[in-house]
Amino acid sequence: MSEATDRSVLRRVLEIAGEELGTREVPGPQHNPRILEYHQATQLRAVQDEVPWCSAFVNWVLKQAGIEGTNNSMARSFLKWGSPLKSPVPGCVVILKRGKAPFGHVGFFVSWARPGFIEVLGGNQSDQVKVSVYRDTDVLGYRSIQSTAA
Repeated sequence: MSEATDRSVLRRVLEIAGEELGTREVPGPQHNPRILEYHQATQLRAVQDEVPWCSAFVNWVLKQAGIEGTNNSMARSFLKWGSPLKSPVPGCVVILKRGKAPFGHVGFFVSWARPGFIEVLGGNQSDQVKVSVYRDTDVLGYRSIQSTAA
């Protein structure tokens, strides 16, 4: 893929993810059907929106863009996916540590918020799809999606 195509794919991924902004969990016994749809993008196929869904969201977005994800509900599964990047580019996958291993968080890099902090568009961020700010010291890796494009 050419660099221009790469940028186009990355823009498309952010566009698809951005269209989902505001999707949130439903409190109580009901579940948001859209989040349940995200869950169908992983082998877990959870049936509750309270089940951690950041990886399901990333897998779903990639699938919508015609890109094969990990099909795995664990955020850290993306550490072995695609190609590693030394520096992030908008739309690349970012994997963050969260709590103790093996847990983590995954989303799409948007931009540098300020020195030492990045903006990430992801699912299950305060129980919704939103852009949140994270410390760059929590980053486990940035991954290129281009090498896995269908």
